[in-house]
Amino acid sequence: MKKVLAAMTVAVALPMLAACNTIEGIGKDVKAGGQAVEEVARDTREELTK
Repeated sequence: MKKVLAAMTVAVALPMLAACNTIEGIGKDVKAGGQAVEEVARDTREELTK
C-alpha cells in the first residue's frame, strides 16, 4: 500500500514540478493564487456591504 501511495504522489507531483521548473516559478504561482483569493474576498465584501 505504501508503494502505491508513493507512486501516486510522484505521479501527481512531477507534472506540477515540471510546470513550475524553478522555485521562482512556484513563488509566482503561489502569489497569483493569493491575489485571486484577495480579489474574491474584496468582491464578496463589497457585495455584502451594498
